[in-house]
Amino acid sequence: MIESKIAINQDVHIHYLDSKPDADQKLTPLIICPGLSETAEEYEDLLLYLLPRRAIVLSFRGRGQSDTPFNHYDLKDHIADLSAVVEAAAVDRFHLMGYSRGVSYALGYAQTNEHHLESLILEDYPAEHKQMSAEWRHDYIFNYLKPMKREEKIREQAVIGIERDSSQLQLDVKLKLPVLVMRGMLDGSLLSDAELIHYKQLFSNITVKEFFESAHNIRGNEKEELYQTIEQFIKHR
Repeated sequence: MIESKIAINQDVHIHYLDSKPDADQKLTPLIICPGLSETAEEYEDLLLYLLPRRAIVLSFRGRGQSDTPFNHYDLKDHIADLSAVVEAAAVDRFHLMGYSRGVSYALGYAQTNEHHLESLILEDYPAEHKQMSAEWRHDYIFNYLKPMKREEKIREQAVIGIERDSSQLQLDVKLKLPVLVMRGMLDGSLLSDAELIHYKQLFSNITVKEFFESAHNIRGNEKEELYQTIEQFIKHR
């Protein structure tokens, strides 16, 4: 059984899914930060796969069943969404995973909350929070969001807010905790060789997993191996 819950970040309602009812409370939970246009519901199969380990996944502001405020879409606002879920779910120590732009949110949280983290899992994205251009916004809305019919996954107002509010930041935090970095090896991956080297310079305890049949969308091409990799990495932690 997976519970559908709401955390409140000031006046913004953040939706999340939690597998706690069927989980073994002795196992350290995993919290998942989805990619830019993804929702919590798209990770429900991973939550079921990881049982009996408790797993939690949220829909950030403007996505899924979460509220869509007019403004406040910078990195700190997404970190605050994550923090609200951590507090509402009453977890003190957990594994943290981010995919794509969710890596930015996970790394941003880890910068000041390493004491809460058992490990960090980063999937196919560099150690930065990207500032988005007006050209990106137009391309994303009219060449992806609308043609792929994903307006219910991420609202147009959220895309506009991300372009308007986001600031460019390097997330060069050096962490001592175990870190798993995963990347696709085909054209279209968002994590280059140079950016992987940068990760190795930041983290003293790093594991790298490369997926040779995938570009950026590893879950769409090698889901079983991806899920096994996540499960094995956190298995004894």
